[in-house]
Amino acid sequence: MNDSGTERECNHSCSDSLEVGFVTETFPPEVNGVARTLARIIAEMVERGHRIHIVRPHQGATDTQRYVKVDKTIRVWGIPIPGYSGLKAGWPALVTLYTHWRRSRPDVLYVATEGPLGWAAVVVARYLKIPVISGFHTNFHSYSDHYRIGMLKGIIQRYLARFHNRTAVTLAPTRALCEELTGLGFGNVDVLGRGIDLRLYSPGQRSDSLRRSWGLEADDLAVLYVGRLAAEKNIQLAIDAFDAMKVREPRLRFVFVGDGPIADVLAHGRDDFVMAGVHTGQSLARHYASADIFLFPSETETFGNVVLEAMASGLALVAYDYAAVGEVGEHGVNGLFPPLSDTEEFIEMSVSLVEKREKIGMLRHNARESVMDRDWKSVFDRFERQLFRFKGDSGGNLRLDDQRVTSAAE
Repeated sequence: MNDSGTERECNHSCSDSLEVGFVTETFPPEVNGVARTLARIIAEMVERGHRIHIVRPHQGATDTQRYVKVDKTIRVWGIPIPGYSGLKAGWPALVTLYTHWRRSRPDVLYVATEGPLGWAAVVVARYLKIPVISGFHTNFHSYSDHYRIGMLKGIIQRYLARFHNRTAVTLAPTRALCEELTGLGFGNVDVLGRGIDLRLYSPGQRSDSLRRSWGLEADDLAVLYVGRLAAEKNIQLAIDAFDAMKVREPRLRFVFVGDGPIADVLAHGRDDFVMAGVHTGQSLARHYASADIFLFPSETETFGNVVLEAMASGLALVAYDYAAVGEVGEHGVNGLFPPLSDTEEFIEMSVSLVEKREKIGMLRHNARESVMDRDWKSVFDRFERQLFRFKGDSGGNLRLDDQRVTSAAE
């Protein structure tokens, strides 16, 4: 299923630009960290004059809006993902990819997801001698414990390592994650961090009318969670912390921004919960800034873009000390960061915010200040250097099991 976009001329000398193929099994209008990060990177690469092709699953009858103007979009059939309504894995379209890339060969590929479509892209790229960079965006091996398939965790880890070892380099968002992946057998890992739009995510987006719609008065506090409403996000811990906080602050409200398989369960029978649904852009920024405390109990993040967004919005943050927090967090200064998986500390630190409300103001101010240097430009520059680094490196990808993979392509 192919859908060609409008051709775009280079903004500057084409000798300085690249033909880059992006392969992903999620993209806007889907709302998740991977989709949003990719859309941001692709938009910047287009702005810099690179010629961009996207390969992704078709998202259904409403899949018509173009969030980023690129040279071409190749849509393949989607495969429903159990437990992830609204998201689809991409069909392993070997023939489609081979036909397209042989006719319009990219200088380098960026494969963002490890599903059937990502696997097919790596196989075809090896056969056509196209260099491949991969991204590690999602801890799928960690998700297995939350979907009652923990016995498959080792198999998933080995698959991910084999997948990424067949690419020239794997880009992960933090140095700590790079070290973890190396320990799991990933051969060539490098850091590609994340940025934040400081103009969009700002305390200046705070809305009194939005707060009133949540049932709050001027001195009341709003607790916020932003993200997928799913088991792997450990949301029950945030609810437990909120309930403990309510003992001290009865008028507290918990605002959930997002959607997912447990949304209906969360909404049932709780008049102190505000189910705000999915928001993007300025509307999302208003929701951040209109809250006071951000609880983020997830233990499975590769980075956690929402941490930067909450801090830029000036919220008092409670989150585990890893991923994004490990990059920007300073416990007691710009947030409260219990050790990973320490549920008692998470709850106690959350409660401490309503016991000493003056702490909230201090953390909110420092959170904003601590991310003022986390702009996207440095991220884009680093990514672009990786693209040029591997341009024309036909032997740089698929270092392991080359003969077996080449046979599969044939």
